[in-house]
Amino acid sequence: MDFHIRGFLALLLFAGVSLALPENFTSSPQINSNSVLVALLDSHYTELAELVEKALLLQTLEQLVGTHNLTIFAPNNEAIDRLLDPDFKRFLLEPANLKSLQRLLLFHVIPTRIGSSESTRFTTLSDEEIHLEKRGSGEWTVDLARVIQPNSVTRPDGVIHGIERLLIPRSVEDDFNRRRSLRSITAVKPEGAPEVDPRTNRLKKPAPVAKAGSAPELPIYDALAPGPSLAPAPAPGPGGPHHHFDGERQVKDFIQTLLQYGGYNEMADILVNLTSLATEMGRLLSEGYVLTVLAPNDEALAKLTTDQLSEPGAPEQIMYYHLIPEYQTEESMYNAVRRFGKVRYDTLRLPHKVVSEEADGSVKFGQGEGSAYLFDPDIYTDGRISVQGIDGVLFPAEEVEAKPVTKTVQPAKVVAKPKRGKLLEMTCQIMGAFGQESRFTSCH
Repeated sequence: MDFHIRGFLALLLFAGVSLALPENFTSSPQINSNSVLVALLDSHYTELAELVEKALLLQTLEQLVGTHNLTIFAPNNEAIDRLLDPDFKRFLLEPANLKSLQRLLLFHVIPTRIGSSESTRFTTLSDEEIHLEKRGSGEWTVDLARVIQPNSVTRPDGVIHGIERLLIPRSVEDDFNRRRSLRSITAVKPEGAPEVDPRTNRLKKPAPVAKAGSAPELPIYDALAPGPSLAPAPAPGPGGPHHHFDGERQVKDFIQTLLQYGGYNEMADILVNLTSLATEMGRLLSEGYVLTVLAPNDEALAKLTTDQLSEPGAPEQIMYYHLIPEYQTEESMYNAVRRFGKVRYDTLRLPHKVVSEEADGSVKFGQGEGSAYLFDPDIYTDGRISVQGIDGVLFPAEEVEAKPVTKTVQPAKVVAKPKRGKLLEMTCQIMGAFGQESRFTSCH
């Protein structure tokens, strides 16, 4: 019953094709419903039939069926749909490569009826030879492709042998390799590396088109939003204009996760309301960067004093020190400190780095009283942003200021002159009047 339905549908399809032909089309021999061309529409060979229609070969084969007995070596649907190389299939379906597609399909058709018991060379409709032979195991091969269904369909005007894969003639293979080589050569533009304007910190020329998902051209520090001590942001990375990454959605997801996790409401409030870091982080993620957030819990943030938050830009600077421009998980950080001892991670608060080390079977950040432990690992990890809960607020190690050397100034010794009596003083005055004062040492 199913076979009759398929045959009826196939007949309707070919009838539709014939009705759609233009008026000036020369009539071809009438196709019988029992034709080998109709059999191509069997469920095993519909992909091949679609290629025949796209190659505009239906009229050619219809005319040949009227005068020849055809032999078709037909790969099944899976061989074309799944096993065929995607680049080669894309090459065949390009309008500019119609001749290559026609040669490939005609390479599967021989204008004579061949049984599966014959073994010799035959000339195909593409004027190229194929070799049909029988191996020692009893299997038949055509150009090294196994015949998996010999005599799969037999009709009065031809026969179809099912094969395991598509046959590719040498001429089509050469066309494909030549086109691929030209594409790889022309894709490399004769331009140097992107130049950055030192005044604006922006690219002088647009960067070459990068594949979606590739790493951005510039360091993450150059992509930060403009701030008091930062240069203007450069051109966005490849993720932004191509919309490959949705950083805003990812940031919303991880903030919502913080709220649902519990104990990190203050952190979420700082990112969204107190600062614009949530928007800035979303933009960085959209441009292809990755981040690891060391999130202090509510108990740790409650210990911050008013003096620590009152200075302009203080909340941003505190949070910048908790953002690492790498993707790290609890496992990767713990393995690093186990192997290397102390590990220093760059932060978005330049030039400060956060130090991590192993302590009590966990990861400890910072040193001394300002340290914090990895308290809630992997709160949120999606491959681009990682959130690790810590139990303290981290601050950069203060620079050791040079203590001023206080010099002890010894008071000058004052030699007290002996007091002179009234009589001696009068004598010195009289002798001075006559120029004889130098004779008396007591007068000096």
